[in-house]
Amino acid sequence: MKILADSVAAQGAAPGFFATLREDVACVFARDPAARNTLELLTIYPGVQALMLYRVAHRLWRGNWRYAARALSFLARFLTNVDIHPGAVIGRRFFIDHGACVVIGETAVIGDDVTLYHGVTLGGTTWNPGKRHPTLGNGVVVGAGAKILGPITVGDNARVAANSVVIDAVRPGMTVVGIPGRMVLPMEGRRIAHGIDLDHHQIPDPVGKAIGCLLDRIAQMEREIASLKGEPTTAEGACRTCDDTCSQPTFDGSWKATAPIAPGA
Repeated sequence: MKILADSVAAQGAAPGFFATLREDVACVFARDPAARNTLELLTIYPGVQALMLYRVAHRLWRGNWRYAARALSFLARFLTNVDIHPGAVIGRRFFIDHGACVVIGETAVIGDDVTLYHGVTLGGTTWNPGKRHPTLGNGVVVGAGAKILGPITVGDNARVAANSVVIDAVRPGMTVVGIPGRMVLPMEGRRIAHGIDLDHHQIPDPVGKAIGCLLDRIAQMEREIASLKGEPTTAEGACRTCDDTCSQPTFDGSWKATAPIAPGA
């Protein structure tokens, strides 16, 4: 609960209510090239609308107007399809891109300059009261459909790949991929524009790398078997299921065109 208390204290030192709203709107232009003007953001961007209603609901929540806060949160979900509990603590310059099916739980804590894409869930893993939702550090980017579950911490400037399920803490600057999420890439060497890493599409594929490694091992074994048999170390022959001439890789990495073999040959 210390992180939650520190976040609340830091929020008290933040700019005023309307200054915070202006920051929320202004940050969109840096992260969404489709944004054209402020009127458009305020009227047809559900992520911006949901955040503005959350700001009001959160003030009501902190003022102990709990039913009014939950009622406003319910209205926001009805209008925007974004469900943010009024008890969540959200920092400055927060942006929800596309704003569909985003869920943020009561004890979630979100730092400054965080970006969420559609379908993200910051959920809990227990029915017990107390801290049960995740904490996101500053500059975190969470890809579409990702689920971050439980009272874990995602460090500053980390990225969570689309559709990942994160159930363990993430170190600062790391990238998380897969189900369950695995840390695969440190911060070093990544391109960061405007202090926020939005290249969440440039995510390593650990499964693809593993398959590539297996193919390399198979090719090595086939070379060794062919060498023991005294056969040429190339992929002689053709695919029996191909109707046209197909190119097959040789063991040295080049390609060799071969003619199809007639059925029964």
